[in-house]
Amino acid sequence: MGFINDAKANMAGTEAKKAREKGQKVLVYKFIEANKSSMSTAPMAGIGEQIEAIEAEGWRLYNLAGAEGKALSGERSAVIALFRLG
Repeated sequence: MGFINDAKANMAGTEAKKAREKGQKVLVYKFIEANKSSMSTAPMAGIGEQIEAIEAEGWRLYNLAGAEGKALSGERSAVIALFRLG
C-alpha cells in the first residue's frame, strides 16, 4: 500500500479505538488525498484502507461527503465520513 498510506491507516485505527474507549457513539473523520488528476475516475489511494482500519475497531460507515479544493500545496480531495458504533 505504501508507507504514507500505511501510516494514515494506522492513525485512523488508533483514533477510532480512542474514540470508542472514551465512550463516543459517533465518529466524524476527514480523509485527504492529493489529487494527481481530478478529472479522471480512479481509486482514491489509501481511503479504503483507512475506512477498513476504522471499521476494524467496531465502527460502521454511516455516511460520506466529498469535496475538492486547491491549497498552496496543490489540489486535494477530502472525504468526510460519519461512523457509528457497531
